[in-house]
Amino acid sequence: MNSMERRDSLLGAHGLTDARDWLINADEPLAELQARCGGRVPGPLAIPELRELVRQTREMGLRLARAFAAFDGEALVTGFARIHPASEAAGGGCEVLVENWQRSVQSVPEGREFAERLDAIDRATAEVSARLDARQRVQVLSALAPDALELQAACMAAPGRVWSELVELKGIAHQQPLHWRLLDGTACRFAGSQRRWRARLMPLGPDLQTPSGFELLLIAEEPLSAMPIAKDSGESGETTPTRLIGSALAPVLRQPVSRIIANAETIRARLAGPLREEYSEYAGTIASAGQHLAAMLDDLADLEVVETPGFVTVRERVDLADAAVRAAGILGVRARNSDIRLDVSGDRGAAVATAEFRRVLQILINLIGNAIAYSPGGSTVTITARAADASSKKGGRVVVTVADEGPGVTTEQAKRIFEKFERLGRDSNGGKDKGSGLGLYISHCLAEAMDGSLTVGRAEGGGALFTLELPGA
Repeated sequence: MNSMERRDSLLGAHGLTDARDWLINADEPLAELQARCGGRVPGPLAIPELRELVRQTREMGLRLARAFAAFDGEALVTGFARIHPASEAAGGGCEVLVENWQRSVQSVPEGREFAERLDAIDRATAEVSARLDARQRVQVLSALAPDALELQAACMAAPGRVWSELVELKGIAHQQPLHWRLLDGTACRFAGSQRRWRARLMPLGPDLQTPSGFELLLIAEEPLSAMPIAKDSGESGETTPTRLIGSALAPVLRQPVSRIIANAETIRARLAGPLREEYSEYAGTIASAGQHLAAMLDDLADLEVVETPGFVTVRERVDLADAAVRAAGILGVRARNSDIRLDVSGDRGAAVATAEFRRVLQILINLIGNAIAYSPGGSTVTITARAADASSKKGGRVVVTVADEGPGVTTEQAKRIFEKFERLGRDSNGGKDKGSGLGLYISHCLAEAMDGSLTVGRAEGGGALFTLELPGA
């Protein structure tokens, strides 16, 4: 047995359910499996495969007999299930008999697909993410958790530092940076947060021995406790507007939503054990809905920020060619999965803006992400950074454009595309657009907050052309 460590065999197990599909009586093996799947006796039948058979038997009033398999958290349980409907006098449930009961302890699955699933789970639960260069120096860092904002500020105050200098690594006293494999999975802490964190380092590029860079994820080991809503009172007695989503609800909701996504991905990928195809598909639907909800929370939080009276952005030098390369790098995997090529052009230093780097990157990620969503497979999304045309209304301006080869934007759509909750988009995308309708509105507000503009037109190939124009440095 290559994949088995131990196999225990029993003759069978018997149980009874009622009209609510509750397991009201069970032999020891069946009761133990019920408990391992999170249930109790009496209680709702918690074994998915068996519950489905019982439901079908009860609804159809027919006897069913078929192969049965379930995972109890440690081992695979298999057998042949016979389900008989009981009379109304007996409670209207079912009699359950599992013959040839076998429990097989499984070895842990291995392989590249398994590792990729684990990476996807960590990405879903990470509350801090960063892009590092080949020497593990931070290029850009984004924090979703409020107790990680101090870490983000420290990173912005001293760009280009090795990431391990910004945190306290547990159990590692060697000079940094160490080889990335020795740091992957390390426990850490950082100023501003009382929680314990785990670091993930994922190499970028085709050569794992000499990566071109790294994706850094910081995953909290415990959820963020609910934070009180702060209200600042001045001498006049006035209070600042309460940011309900960004300051109160988002931090509290993001953690459970992330856990839902992670658990659903675990089930979908069958990391917890064998599962029927339809249940795997259900889990995939749950994960997609969770990701949509998480994106909606981010959008609502950003919406509150840009609509806060007096909202201003940081003024710093931003090389648009560099920002375009970084945004394309972040979305590279999504583009490859959609068979779309990202072409970035523009010389470093030729288009330097006065703006806030983080906000420029946010706008570009939104524009490039939309372009990927609306482009057909095999096409190219072109991102270009350059000085503004001489015909620009203001002198000394620089621009970055994102052009796709999709269906384009009509004149009527162009008039409304930057409106709040506008999801008209381009109708021929086959219903793939599941966004909140806030991305372009927020991007437009951010561009104006940086004394710039965001417009849409028609690309040479017939697709859409978005232009972000900013004041030159």
